[in-house]
Amino acid sequence: MLAEASDVSTQVGRSCPGLRERLRDATAAAHRELDAQLSSFDLTVMAGYRRFLQASAGALLPLEAALVEAGVARMFPDWPERSRSAAIAADLARLGSAAQPTVSVPPLTSSGMLGTMYVLEGSRLGAKFLLKEVADLADPRIAEATSYLGHGAGKRLWQSFLWKLQSEEACDENQVIEAAHAAFAAFERAADRA
Repeated sequence: MLAEASDVSTQVGRSCPGLRERLRDATAAAHRELDAQLSSFDLTVMAGYRRFLQASAGALLPLEAALVEAGVARMFPDWPERSRSAAIAADLARLGSAAQPTVSVPPLTSSGMLGTMYVLEGSRLGAKFLLKEVADLADPRIAEATSYLGHGAGKRLWQSFLWKLQSEEACDENQVIEAAHAAFAAFERAADRA
């Protein structure tokens, strides 16, 4: 898939229509691999759910820190509504653990921010499914620690992200795709360490 991404012509200096589809196609294998890896965590038991949150935090914290360092709030003025670091830290605290970054990520360019945001914002869609899975569990401690999974519910964060993705000026598609791959890889490495 990455070889296909290098064939995509770089569009620097104009908006990037169709980038969502190219990103989806270029990262489909990485997305499937991460989903398979995360499905090994049993979210119905406390230990499995805690490990899932620890793995997620291990990548989320450094990715969000890299976004902040790169100036994500200039690109996404609603960044405080999008950031989930505090939510996952609160969930882990409820479960008697702490959110710790476990992987390192490189600095991001403007285009790199878009690729990273694609992965983070897209993960909200999967989180909705997982939230349904854990919301009705017999263990109320798990059901009470779902701020991360439910973060942004009822808001149009994915739709507003897609609008920004399609309309962003000075977009380097190759950098966007590379950053999305790097974000998926960060979650995979964090899951390996959990």
